[in-house]
Order: sequence, then structure tokens, then C-alpha cells
Amino acid sequence: MFSPSPHRRDCIVKQQERQRHLDALPVPCTENCTEEDNKVLDLSLTELVQRHEAGSLSTSAILQSYGKKVVSAQKATNCLAGVMLREALSSKPPVSSIDSDQSHEHHRLLSGVPVSIKDCIDIEGYDTTLGYSCRVNKPATSSAAIVRLLRDAGALIHVKTTTPPGMLGLETSSDLFGRTSNPYNSKFVSGASTGGGGALLASRGSVIEIGTDIGGSVRLPAHCCGVYGMRSSVGRFPSLGTLPPMPGLEFVATTCSPMARRLDDLEEFWKRVVEMKPWDYDHTCVPIPWRPVNLEGKKLRWGIVWEDGIVPPSPACRRALEWVSDALTKQGHEVIDLTPPSIADGFSVGLQLCFSDGGAGFFAPVRKDEKLDPVVTGVKSLLGMPLFVKQFLAMLTRGLTGDEVWASMLEKFHTKTSGEERALVVAREEYRARWHEAWEAEGLDFVLTVPHPLPAIPTGTAEKVTLTSCGYMMIFNILDYVAGVLPVSFVDKESDSLPKDFMKSEEYKRMGAIGKGAYSVYDAEAMHGLPVGVQVVGRRFEEERVLQAMKVVEDALEECGRKFTPREF
Repeated sequence: MFSPSPHRRDCIVKQQERQRHLDALPVPCTENCTEEDNKVLDLSLTELVQRHEAGSLSTSAILQSYGKKVVSAQKATNCLAGVMLREALSSKPPVSSIDSDQSHEHHRLLSGVPVSIKDCIDIEGYDTTLGYSCRVNKPATSSAAIVRLLRDAGALIHVKTTTPPGMLGLETSSDLFGRTSNPYNSKFVSGASTGGGGALLASRGSVIEIGTDIGGSVRLPAHCCGVYGMRSSVGRFPSLGTLPPMPGLEFVATTCSPMARRLDDLEEFWKRVVEMKPWDYDHTCVPIPWRPVNLEGKKLRWGIVWEDGIVPPSPACRRALEWVSDALTKQGHEVIDLTPPSIADGFSVGLQLCFSDGGAGFFAPVRKDEKLDPVVTGVKSLLGMPLFVKQFLAMLTRGLTGDEVWASMLEKFHTKTSGEERALVVAREEYRARWHEAWEAEGLDFVLTVPHPLPAIPTGTAEKVTLTSCGYMMIFNILDYVAGVLPVSFVDKESDSLPKDFMKSEEYKRMGAIGKGAYSVYDAEAMHGLPVGVQVVGRRFEEERVLQAMKVVEDALEECGRKFTPREF
């Protein structure tokens, strides 16, 4: 008699558990939204808290409305890792998890706000799988700092969201939960890396999603799914109890950061979390109170990075950046072209630090029959290749194609000695200093880039695009700068198509192997209607300023008649 492997068995167990929880939801959650439901869903975070605290809107009414969206989102996109709606409905008013002299009113700053949690963040009594089957039936014994804070603030934690194994890759797909698809087009990914499921819930089934970001895992899903996300500086947002993709990695730290469907909600959430004094919950948090910023009417200096030297932005993504540049200029802001310290060089340092252990921490939990994202499989193969072979291939690459970026990746991507690791940390600090000098020399307020050179990519094409396409985002993790993404436009099959003879053009010929691979999947006609965003960057601990800068960009676009309007699902 056939007996499934432990991996397959645990995948079946987890999927059956998820389905049982969905089947056990109250009947109204399986129905279409009513007019009353839509009124609840349209409430801002502030309005939701006010009405819930006043008693004019019950917890059951909130969760029924959002429950309907959760169920429909799951059916359409497969974005859920865990369902806790019934528990949220029956939960009692929170008792503070910390000793504090804070008032009861202070504790209810997020009263009645549905929040979804990425499946790498501990919630006591629930599995934290990170997409690995080996973590099934191993519930967390305590909750992460952000979970405890949210519950003390009165938030409603109702679902967990999907992640690929180990939270790395360009698709949110795993044997454990299946593939999470894009809400705008099911043939495309929901957003790369670690937060695809969460971006969908942020747009459809929660007010706020708590994700994590080590190389763009909050910002790329936001870009692909038409929502807002901001990567915080290390120590500004509570991250204790959040499991990283590479345990013990501090050289390029993972930050816990939120996403939202509205910019005002994202800012208000940030403000209220900081007002809850997260440093009382997480010893790694820096005790910086919320600092109100008003940029209205100020003329700012923006630096635009048009290319990262690895993959040029596709026409759709470049157009979004051009729109923002034009809109800001019309508002009287100063917008300049910025040539920063080599992004390719900094990105190389970051990647080497991330995999300095040869990927041991990342690949250790993977079972022998567990499928990984092709991108991650490629990383494993490259790491396992003998160094002399990679050095030989790098020499050939330089001689035959002159592709220095790919040649450098080949010869530098290997397990490091402790001495090599420390030398890379020195290189990282020198690189950070060069960025600081460039920022000061140009007198910049903010930097603008595309979040990624492509919109959401077609399912099954991640191997062609590769992780090295993420330089526009990961560079700011390496620098520890604050970086937010806001939706700007949609791909247009007419204005965003490549020229018919593009593959014969000098522009294409100048591209390296990484750029050509990424452009091989770009198809404006097939991608028509997918969202594209822009990234707004500030320096360390400038979360308040970056949120306001995102508002300046959004207001400028609206003044030009180019306000982003998400599609209703």
C-alpha cells in the first residue's frame, strides 16, 4: 500500500486544516457582500476605530464583512495560510501583555481593525511555517511582539498569509499551500519574494497586512498588486518573534513592515503602532516617538535613479516613473537625474553577505521531495558549483560578452570564510558612506526609483528573471534606508509595448545576460491592466517623512489627472 512521504503527508494535513477552518466559517462569510458590508469595507482605519469604540459597529459586523472578502480572495487567488476568523470573533477585549502606565484608551488605538499576518510571524498556538512542510504541527509557544502589541491595541488578527518555502523566490508558491496568483490576472504572480499573499489581503480582505522585507518582500508585492507598502529601518517597527529566511543573518537584516490598500491607512497605522511604544514589546526597537511631518507647500529636491546597471526598467515601469517626475516638476519641485554609487556593486556585496554560509541556513529545513522556486534552485546550484569552475565561466563571460555584472556574480557567489565575511561588512559600510556623501552632495530630500524593472511576471518565468532583478529594492535594505511603494498606473498594451525590432536594437545588445533574461518575459499586451508602482526613498529612521513624501507624489499625480484608482474585485 502506498504511503505518502512525510513532506507530502504534512502538506495534505495543512491543506485539510485550512479547508476545515474555511468550512467552519459562519454561512454569511460565503455570501456576496451586501450594501452594508461595502459601507464597512469603505471605512478608513480611523473611522473603523471610532465606530467600533463607540459601539456603533460591532466586531461581528466587521468580521462578517471582511470575512466575505477573505473567502472570495482565497477562492480567486489562494492567498491564505491560516484562518482565525472564528477565534477573532470570540476573542475577549485584550488585557495588556506588558506592565505599563498606559491608559485603556491608549490600548485601543486599533480597536476593530482587521489585520492579516504573514506566515513567518509567531502567533501562540499556531504554526509558523515559512512555507516549509517540516514546520507543520509545531505551533508557536508565544506570540511575536507585533502580535502582542496589536492585540493590546484592540486589532482583530483574522488570517495568516502565504509565503514560498523559506520566503525567497519570485513567486508565492509552495507544496504546502499551492500557488498564490495575482488578483488582476491569475496567469501572473502575486508579487515576488515573501509577501504575495499579504499584498492580496491588503487589497481585499484586511485593512493592514504585516509582512517582512529583506530584499523587497513588502514593496514588490505592493508594486504587483496595486497597494501601498513601506520598508522601515531596522529597529523602528517591532520584529521580535518574526522568523527570517536566513536565521542569524544581521548583515542584511529582515524588517517587519506593513502594507495597506490606502496611503492614509498606512500612515495612520504606523502612527498608532509607534504611539503604542513598541520598544516596550521588543527590546530591539529604538525608542523614537512619532514625529509629525508636514511637507505641504514645501518645494523638495528629488533625485531619480533611472537604471540600476543590471536591468533597465521596462516601458511600463519607466512610464510610471516619468509620470511622477513630470507631476512633481509641475508642482514646482526640483527633480534631478541621480547617478548613485554603483547599485550593482552594492547589490553584489549584499547578496554575498546573505549567502555567506553557502545557503546552509536557508536550505536546511527543505525536505528532499520539497519543490522550490526555480530561482532558489538556481541559487543552490550556483552555490554548490566548484569555485574554480565559476571562475573559469566568469573569465569566459568577460571575454565573450563583456558582461561584467554576471561575471562578477559567478566568481563571487560562494561560501565565505569568517575573514571574507568581515571584509564584506567593511565593504558594506564603505558603500553606505558613499551613498551618504552622494545624498549630501546633491542636497536631496528623497530618491525615486522603480520598485522592479517589470510589472508582475507570468507564472513559471521566475528562472528567466532571477533574484538579481531586485537590485532597485534590495539596495535600500543594504543601506537600511526607508523605502515606500505606491501604485501609479496600469500597464497599457499600446503605449508600453517594446518596439517590434527591439531585440535587434543597440539598447538590447548592450544589456547583460540578466537584463536580457528579464526582458524575455516582458509582454505589454499580455500584461495589460497589471498595476505598476514607484518607490520613494528616504534615509534611516525617516518613516514619517517618507509617508508624507508618498502623499506629495500621490497628490501631484491627482493634480495632473493621473490618480490611481484600483479595480474592484
